Amino acid sequence: MWLRQGEPPSGALRPPLPEDATAGCPGTGGLGARHKPREAGSLTKCEPSLAESDWQRKLTTEQFYVTREKGTEPPFRGIYVNTKEAGMYHCVSCDSPLFSKKYCSGTGWPLFSEAHGTCGSDESNTGILRRLDTSLGLAPEVVCKQCEAHLGCVFPDGPEPTGQRFCISSVALKFKPSKH
Repeated sequence: MWLRQGEPPSGALRPPLPEDATAGCPGTGGLGARHKPREAGSLTKCEPSLAESDWQRKLTTEQFYVTREKGTEPPFRGIYVNTKEAGMYHCVSCDSPLFSKKYCSGTGWPLFSEAHGTCGSDESNTGILRRLDTSLGLAPEVVCKQCEAHLGCVFPDGPEPTGQRFCISSVALKFKPSKH
């Protein structure tokens, strides 16, 4: 069973999110806006989006459901849940590099404590944006900065030093192992 964002799996516990949790986070200014033109000087790199029919041809049914319809894959079923190999996780839709350091907490989804390219708390050089969707009542949505694919959510209960837990669906990712 695939879950829509906002429908936590049965038995899942999610901490409450402070209203100001995304204050100052890149991408929260265009809340809920998909495929809007970007302002000059914007930190986003979004290219013109493909039509829905083009995304349907490019992606598998599961990839389309998660990345374009904001779905969530079932816990413990994703291909990258138990991956321990070093490498880079890219957006399955546009191949933008997103995450490189995965950790395990037993939640059932691939987890990351920060996006690739983060410098301290500055995410302007990363491949992600955070979007607050108040209709969901959950943590901020994480989307690909390049193509606006839905990736997952970020919670404020991760490991130190960031304290963040990026909970990302495997089907939204493509893993490329490090070359040794």
